[in-house]
Amino acid sequence: MYNLPENKQEHKKWHGSVGGLVDAPIDKVWTMVSQTNRLPEWMPMVERCSDLDGEEGLPGYVRLVSGFMFPQEDGDRSWIKERLVSMDPTSHKYVYRMEASNVGLDGSENALKLVDYGDDSTLVDWSFEINPLEGACEDSIIDYLGFLYKSCINRIKSAIEATSRNPE
Repeated sequence: MYNLPENKQEHKKWHGSVGGLVDAPIDKVWTMVSQTNRLPEWMPMVERCSDLDGEEGLPGYVRLVSGFMFPQEDGDRSWIKERLVSMDPTSHKYVYRMEASNVGLDGSENALKLVDYGDDSTLVDWSFEINPLEGACEDSIIDYLGFLYKSCINRIKSAIEATSRNPE
């Protein structure tokens, strides 16, 4: 088996992506997925999302996401401190970097991009790259994250419908 030299190994990331069609116009989908306080509405494993630093929507903004994203041995909640790397409302895309967590994903990045698919439907493309996790199988981790993120994409439409039935 070939091993990368130490200095090259730390730069290799594991990559994955999932996509899904949401039966809603791109502007409604963007409103739902781009606001921190809306995360628990379409991410079933997220219980709370709090502002920590900066201004939402601007690079450098930091939020704390907690819930049951990844099972913990002690049964406690997962938490991830995320920093907004970029957000472009015009192209309906943003990138968050996981800076600290109790789930081992520090340094990972998630990018969400929306594409107008016509007929009031939106393609959601969620890509991610993570640092290799020692003792973990790359395919298993990529599959698990893909499953998790795909379940979120599948909930966006119902979250939008719930909002239109119960406007705040």
